[in-house]
Amino acid sequence: MQRSRIVVAAAVVAAAGAAVAFTLPSMAGTTPTAGKGASTKSDVAPQILAAMARDLGLDGDQATARLKRSEWASGVSARLAAETGADFGGAWLATDGTTLKIAVTDSDAEAAVRKAGAVPVLVKRSEQTLVTAKEKLDAALTDATGLTGWYVDVATNKVIVVAKPSADVEAKTLAKAAGLASDAVKVTTSTASPKTLADIRGADAYFIAVDGGTARCSIGFSVEGGFVTAGHCGAVGDKTFANAQGTAQGTVAASVFPGDADMGFVEVGAGFTPQPVVNDFNNNLLPVAGSTEAPVGAAVCRSGSTTGTFCGTILAKNQTVVYPEGQVTGLTRTNVCAEGGDSGGSWLSGDQAQGVTSGGSGDCTVGGETFFQPVNEILATNDLTLVTTGDTGGDASAPPATEPTESATACDDQQVQRTGNIRAGAAQAQPNGGAYRANAGQQTACLDAPDGTDFDLVLQRLTNRGFRNVAQASGDGDKTLSVNVRSGTYRYVVVATSGSGAYTLGFSAP
Repeated sequence: MQRSRIVVAAAVVAAAGAAVAFTLPSMAGTTPTAGKGASTKSDVAPQILAAMARDLGLDGDQATARLKRSEWASGVSARLAAETGADFGGAWLATDGTTLKIAVTDSDAEAAVRKAGAVPVLVKRSEQTLVTAKEKLDAALTDATGLTGWYVDVATNKVIVVAKPSADVEAKTLAKAAGLASDAVKVTTSTASPKTLADIRGADAYFIAVDGGTARCSIGFSVEGGFVTAGHCGAVGDKTFANAQGTAQGTVAASVFPGDADMGFVEVGAGFTPQPVVNDFNNNLLPVAGSTEAPVGAAVCRSGSTTGTFCGTILAKNQTVVYPEGQVTGLTRTNVCAEGGDSGGSWLSGDQAQGVTSGGSGDCTVGGETFFQPVNEILATNDLTLVTTGDTGGDASAPPATEPTESATACDDQQVQRTGNIRAGAAQAQPNGGAYRANAGQQTACLDAPDGTDFDLVLQRLTNRGFRNVAQASGDGDKTLSVNVRSGTYRYVVVATSGSGAYTLGFSAP
């Protein structure tokens, strides 16, 4: 039986003057038609508004206001995370989708939160403390068969461990053995078993040849030279095809799964030009204008080649999910449904790219929850550039930048400024001796030091083995840094190699 209406979402490419989809429906005998050109307006695509109305019960004005509020909240959260440093306890939008709550561990920071237009919540543990606790579980629970995942829940200021109904006592025991305080952990039970959402069918339409059959996945977003997708959709070296007839398309150039991520990058061949759109094959192309990360509590929509477009809410970030193939860290949890074949597909908040589908449980008939791999981490890890509206498209031969470059941005133009006074041979951590959480993306910094001194500027990221250097600017005079990094906990260290005196540090983070 043929469907009269097939909804498919994917990045598209122009090949030989025609619109060719990266993903196709899995049913035989169906031929999707290319959609109209994407709108160049900054307004939210009407298809996204329609999906939000269906799934979230919001009219057009309410949905638009919700998305604008989410974008505002992202900027405020990033700034306050940097300003409050080690006192930052996390940020989330309340269930109304408009009230931004910022957790802090020091009551002195509450005034800054209110001044920014958010609601302060005084908590016991900082977000950095919670992330460190969660990473202890990552290291200890490599073979926890009774658990399906764990994540930091900033709203409750705890690490949530999700266990199968018969394993709740085991979960508490394992958390205690990993070194987590009992009041920092909450165990919940669920009958759902997350799985990846790629279809493996011997006679189905295919895009990637794999052992034992073929795999059909959905494409995430166009980047210069190709597209990003889920890592479990193909191993490095696998060939991809543009249609069921086996037209050669590209090669998997990077893939991580399971482990630290579920991310993949496919380099496309000559004749394929990545475009800044997501195609639902219902005569619509949804524009992609950027990749500003939406906060917990924000509305988000997903498109995939099996089920089309569905919307819901971001529930948590940095979740570890236990799949049959192994555990994956750093995923974002949502209450949006998905089904087999949707893996790798696009997640949007308005016109901002959020991530690519990893896996989940349930389906789009009874509902479920789905996890996505944040797109900014894919871009940062693989030195990729997202193709967005206003770009002319990617150049497959253009080499990626691999080294941090200097920024001409003045210190006064940075989001956060900190001052200090340091003597020769000493080092100071900023902000205020602490650290801050940042999303994946571009971080910039400027150090204004006294004339005749040599102050080095070092950016460090917190790992399981402590802080490790990410980038460094050395030599005489003022310093600038600009570097693309993964999400995580960071700090700057000012080192007085020679000379003493007062300095000003300015920095910005996504």
